[in-house]
Amino acid sequence: MLMQVTAQTFVHSLTIYLKDSNAYGNTYFARYFEWQGICREKWFFECISRDMLQNEGVFITKHAEQDYLQETFPFQDIACELNAFDVRKCSFWLEFRFYADGKPVSVGRQQIVFANHAKQITALPEPVIASIKRYVK
Repeated sequence: MLMQVTAQTFVHSLTIYLKDSNAYGNTYFARYFEWQGICREKWFFECISRDMLQNEGVFITKHAEQDYLQETFPFQDIACELNAFDVRKCSFWLEFRFYADGKPVSVGRQQIVFANHAKQITALPEPVIASIKRYVK
């Protein structure tokens, strides 16, 4: 009998403040890219490698995008869900789903490439690939 492994989803919560919005009270689109980075760093630190693999190499963002679905406003609480997909030897993708009041407000994606300190693309350590794959949905 095969056991089904359930993918984990990383969740990071944040609150929108006045500094995150324009004169009309709409959240700046650029904040979602900032929040992607914060969520990604927290996920790396808590779930993948507390030292962020600094001795082995660096993570490089090759591609990033954000689709906006609904406006958000100051003092709303936002939940960011993160999952991985298309995990390969040297790279992987992350998807960020942002929710306010349980409704989707934005979805973003990043392609992350691993490189050595000379900035040459290199293979991720196998234990790291296994950790990332726990978040494939």
